[in-house]
Amino acid sequence: RAAGFYTVQVWPGLRLVSLNMNFCSQANFWLLINSTDPAGQLQWLVGVLAAAEQAGEKVHIIGHIPPAHCLRSWSWNYYRIVSRFEGTIAAQFFGHTHVDEFEMFYDEETLTRPVSVAFVAPSVTTYINLNPGYRVYEVDGAYPGSSHAVLDHETFILNLTEANVPGAEPRWQRLYRAREAYGLPSAFPADWDRLIRRFQDDERLFQRFWFLFHKGHPPREPCLAACKAALLCALRTGRSGDPGLCQPLRPALPFPRVQALWRQRRLC
Repeated sequence: RAAGFYTVQVWPGLRLVSLNMNFCSQANFWLLINSTDPAGQLQWLVGVLAAAEQAGEKVHIIGHIPPAHCLRSWSWNYYRIVSRFEGTIAAQFFGHTHVDEFEMFYDEETLTRPVSVAFVAPSVTTYINLNPGYRVYEVDGAYPGSSHAVLDHETFILNLTEANVPGAEPRWQRLYRAREAYGLPSAFPADWDRLIRRFQDDERLFQRFWFLFHKGHPPREPCLAACKAALLCALRTGRSGDPGLCQPLRPALPFPRVQALWRQRRLC
């Protein structure tokens, strides 16, 4: 209550953890005093996850700012926690970027084995040059021993071009279903990791992702070469400022250049 992070059991065997991402925000100048673990939130999170592990519970984590957008010290510590409790954390859900994307987490020893995905849902806001959108997740559950993992998700949008035609009524419509749109056999972390690699080789599939990334609003320009390298790197990087996570993608650009393009693409 004092610091704005909470946990509650929402279903037998499923616990929800809500994090206060102001404690990791790069825009929070108060973190110059303590950026490692303000208010002891990460230490508290470890305790909650350890207790859930002992109780055989699965955990869903929700927050606003995705971990890769956090201050480096906080982000790396959070990444380590996710790696340690990969068997307990069933899903992660974030927002903030206004676009439709995801961030991968890998085991800390090799940085090659996918252990978790942070789903970054699109926003209802139109910022910038975007259709309003929202996400519905299909989650395994409602039976003893459920994995409570994300099985699929659907994204719905309000097409502003259609809605602004004189006499037209606003109409929410399904934009896509993830497994259908990307040809995923399932929605496990390994499937999202393979999808990033498919984006590298299948330009048509990648440009489809670029379109859905903007919630069905035609991008101002296609995402080519440097833009693509930055975006794929961002998808693979669940912790802030780590060039090692991009190396398997063999980016032709130096990491600082990739980071600069990564920030610019938020306004595409």
